[in-house]
Amino acid sequence: MKDILMFIIGSLVENPQAVKVGVSEDGDVVRFRLAVASSDRGKVIGKEGRVVKSIRTVLQTAAARQNKKIYLDID
Repeated sequence: MKDILMFIIGSLVENPQAVKVGVSEDGDVVRFRLAVASSDRGKVIGKEGRVVKSIRTVLQTAAARQNKKIYLDID
């Protein structure tokens, strides 16, 4: 799932070197902490949060196959 997230985020941002993803797992719960450059933050969040909602939906669909729950936090 981290590969999926990195692919999506890498396609959106202008500075992919600044992208950092932290992962913590607790049983069936996986929490991603995403850090991007401040100039790319708006691209990742999108207008009214539509882009980040779509990213979360894709991750939740991938996680459902493994019976896990996904949370995505953006710093």
